[in-house]
Amino acid sequence: MKEITVDELFTIKEPIIIDIRSPIEFKDGAIPGAINIPIFSNDERQEIGTIYKQQGQAAAKWRAMELVSPKIPELMRTIKAYQSGGELVVHCWRGGMRSKAVITFLEFSGIYAWRLIGGYKAYRNYILEQLPTMLPNKAIVLHGLTGVGKTEVLKQLKKKGYPILDLEEMAGHRGSIFGTIGLSEGHNQKTFDSLLFKGLQDIQGSEYFLVEAESKRIGKAVQSEELMNSKFKGTNLYIHTPLEQRVRHLVSEYVIPYEQEPWYYDKISVGIEKVLKRIKDAEVRKDLKEALTDRNYPVMIKILLESYYDPRYDHARQEYEEDFIDIFADNPLDAAQKIEAKLEELAGEAVPKALN
Repeated sequence: MKEITVDELFTIKEPIIIDIRSPIEFKDGAIPGAINIPIFSNDERQEIGTIYKQQGQAAAKWRAMELVSPKIPELMRTIKAYQSGGELVVHCWRGGMRSKAVITFLEFSGIYAWRLIGGYKAYRNYILEQLPTMLPNKAIVLHGLTGVGKTEVLKQLKKKGYPILDLEEMAGHRGSIFGTIGLSEGHNQKTFDSLLFKGLQDIQGSEYFLVEAESKRIGKAVQSEELMNSKFKGTNLYIHTPLEQRVRHLVSEYVIPYEQEPWYYDKISVGIEKVLKRIKDAEVRKDLKEALTDRNYPVMIKILLESYYDPRYDHARQEYEEDFIDIFADNPLDAAQKIEAKLEELAGEAVPKALN
């Protein structure tokens, strides 16, 4: 039986990772890029677990055999379909009975694959151990009031080869009360950590990284102390953009793509209710409610920026130790170009050029 450690897994160029755990296990956390081909459904896994607790290991193994046996031909065909894509690596939760059984059947079928020793649990432990050691030496942190388009700036710079960590994308959340609009319910900590690990692998060798000045919690995910400390001590670039442009940017990002969806108004309403609890000014509360009722989203966003988000942002920047370099821009594309010029200027001050 061919076996491979987690450390060795990352030496394989573009492995085809087959995760044979149940869908609920896969959803809870997976190796980025892994393909879920479960040998048990969620209900079947629960049934086997119950038998194991009540009747013991032998009875659980027998029931597992009964459930898996009829699936074996289709399971083999499904995995075989990925064979030509690269080295196959199969894993379960702890590298135990499930992966050993599947690897054995694959070998009987003439399909050779690696079994990941320790399974997903070993992968999870490995990345948690490695993450604190992987951060580049210097953080360049993008600041700016809500709506200046910091995430869009990062994406523009990434296209040009600069080392980027898009933490909002990794968290599946935009870092605000309305942060999941148009997205899923947000990634959990396991998924965030896995995507951060992959992101750091992608910029390995860089002396610095560009990142947005997010608060420690982004949706369901929490950034590590090492990452936060690196940001607090980093080089700070503060993007300034006119208010009307910020409103236009937020309308284009949060409103136009989704406002015709049946769920949109209700989801916005829930977010506004949370905001209203934190706004004391009665006139502002009244104007915000009216804008929501009228579905006048540009006005609603302008009120939110001026009365809610902007005052809170200035307080958050006080945690950063170094001085701020101001970047005045008309829009995110303009900001990206000016930041690129600033990075070139800073190149002689230990900030290297983009990755090749």
